[in-house]
Amino acid sequence: MTSLYILLIILAGFMSYSIFNLLRQRKIAKTLTQEEFVAGYRKAQLIDVREPNEFEAGHILGARNIPLTQLKTRLKELRTDKPIYLYCQSGLRSGRAAQMLHRKGYKELYHLKGGFKQWSGKIKAKN
Repeated sequence: MTSLYILLIILAGFMSYSIFNLLRQRKIAKTLTQEEFVAGYRKAQLIDVREPNEFEAGHILGARNIPLTQLKTRLKELRTDKPIYLYCQSGLRSGRAAQMLHRKGYKELYHLKGGFKQWSGKIKAKN
């Protein structure tokens, strides 16, 4: 019986941590619909944080690929004075990327609601 209580406490802790992270991400990066995203990404830095193989399979026209796994080492490629529009496949990695960028001093952060899998605009794929 005590092991059940311990399991429930661990589960409640994990859920609380997940909810806390989700709320924190919403304060750090503004989630945009596709229409809002399209309206602003041409004046910003458009970053695809998916892995190179995902990027090559198809990406939003004009995007640069800086995978989340390489973001820390490639920060110098991003300007702090221009907005950053992030996206990934579903929205999870772009939220984590926004958290990392915020900690490094980047302020104007936006990410695509639903990620690339919800995108219906122009794309480019490697032939």
